[in-house]
Amino acid sequence: MVITISDERFDRGWEKLKEIDGEAGQRVMESLQDIAPDLARYIIEFAFGDIYTRPGLDLRSREIAVIAALTALGTARPQLMVHIGAGLRVGLSREEIIEIMIQMSAYAGFPAALNAIDAAAEVFAAEDGASTE
Repeated sequence: MVITISDERFDRGWEKLKEIDGEAGQRVMESLQDIAPDLARYIIEFAFGDIYTRPGLDLRSREIAVIAALTALGTARPQLMVHIGAGLRVGLSREEIIEIMIQMSAYAGFPAALNAIDAAAEVFAAEDGASTE
């Protein structure tokens, strides 16, 4: 069996990444270019080219799920911060994002929820700073 790399998956994923994560997602992918370019390609092709483009959930619902999962993990602050910003871009309010994190406190514990809320506060402050400049 011969496996070929499809630029279609990459292109589809890159467009979805830009739509959802904007510059933050692009910066993450660029940061991988010197050390792990294959990982960047896998993320773009699989997560964004295959998973995020599936039918069945809109982007808002997908970001709710991702924010909840990253909150529950409690170990992925940089990724959580990118997806908090993505959640705002796809229509989640700040209040909804905080409610997701409060909901996760019952399943992942208070430390995970507190850490996530701290990350949200940092993203919100950055957004406020960006909007006043």
